[in-house]
Amino acid sequence: MTTFDDRENAFENKFAHDEEMKFKAEARRNKLLGLWAAGLMGKSGDDAAAYAKEVVAADFEEAGDEDVYRKVAGDLGASASEQTIRAKMVELMIEAKRQLMDEA
Repeated sequence: MTTFDDRENAFENKFAHDEEMKFKAEARRNKLLGLWAAGLMGKSGDDAAAYAKEVVAADFEEAGDEDVYRKVAGDLGASASEQTIRAKMVELMIEAKRQLMDEA
């Protein structure tokens, strides 16, 4: 193999790793967001965990975060404003990345 081939493989591997970490961070963020929203709705235990799974599943409807936002905003209604939910999504993405780094 040539040096060029080695570099190409390294870049491809890094890209694949970065995309996997992005996916894991988004899924973790969505779970944390679901647990936060469940708490606002008065759910706990298994009910909160089940709701968090619903939020994670909502992310597969379309690309981006809007599907998750719509799910949580629709379920919370007047319990949380758009600004509050979006700020929480940003905050929890940082937390999700931190958790993943701690696990590595």
